[in-house]
Amino acid sequence: MTALLELHAITKRFVRPLDAAAKIARVLGARGRHVEEQVVHALDGVTLDLKPAEVVGLVGESGCGKSTLGRIAAGILTPTAGERRWQGRNFADMPVRERRTAELNIQMIFQDAAASLNPRLRVGDAIAEAPLAHGLITGAEAGEAVDALLRRVGLDPELKRRFPHQFSGGQRARINIARALAVNPEFLVCDEAVAALDVSIQAQVLNLFIQLREELNLTYLFISHDLGVVEHLSDRVVIMYLGRAVESAPTAELYARPNHPYTQALLAEVPTLDKRKRAYTPVKGEIPSPLHPPPGCHFHPRCPHAMARCREEIPALREVAAGHQSACHLNDEV
Repeated sequence: MTALLELHAITKRFVRPLDAAAKIARVLGARGRHVEEQVVHALDGVTLDLKPAEVVGLVGESGCGKSTLGRIAAGILTPTAGERRWQGRNFADMPVRERRTAELNIQMIFQDAAASLNPRLRVGDAIAEAPLAHGLITGAEAGEAVDALLRRVGLDPELKRRFPHQFSGGQRARINIARALAVNPEFLVCDEAVAALDVSIQAQVLNLFIQLREELNLTYLFISHDLGVVEHLSDRVVIMYLGRAVESAPTAELYARPNHPYTQALLAEVPTLDKRKRAYTPVKGEIPSPLHPPPGCHFHPRCPHAMARCREEIPALREVAAGHQSACHLNDEV
């Protein structure tokens, strides 16, 4: 099956330019002062494909680059290197009109539902804004279209004249989903879309995502740090660490047989009823800075199985079982 969206060898660097004082110091060759541009290595050659109607969960610690990858998938950020393809075609090679249509098929739902909405705009106007701008509906059709979208996400259409501050967090999350659906997308990037909600509200919104997927045949890239949420929603899970994908597998396979030491450490600390009597310990050490990532395998400073090869050579993402890939030198020893 042809992938709906492909991200191939995506690399992203954020460069902080030197300020005026630093530029002068560099020119004068100031002694005792190391002057250099700060470069954040956000993504390092990540490849990911999503098939139609598939839900891929993207998991990792804060700062691993998962939100950056999501924004590149949605077209909000441009990669430093690598290709982004829609139904097998590179976005960069598409004619302008075709590219705009393809970009419209990908929408993003952000973590902070309140900040995502214009506080001066009534929610009905916020939902209708994009389809009106792209000519998908007329002004006469806007009211009925907004009503239908609010009903689809479980809200009363009578609420469309209210402002964002007049809604609860769960209601604002539903409004953002309705706004994303307003342009009839095929693909949704959900960046921690339920992280800020109470547990009971989280369950309701997750069930809404499942329902919408079935009704509209949607594809999701679901970004989260919550392994329980990802297990409930995803068909396949990709684990990221410091800008690299370190493991990918169907959900049941990954949770039953994690291969990478980082994945094993994450899953070992997920609270379950059969682990009530054990003491929980986090993954040892701190995630290294993306300004100066370690050489070789990025996880080696925290890995209990690290060897000399890990400190020098980047492990390739290779298949260890059907549909199960892992980037670890330990697999070469088997």
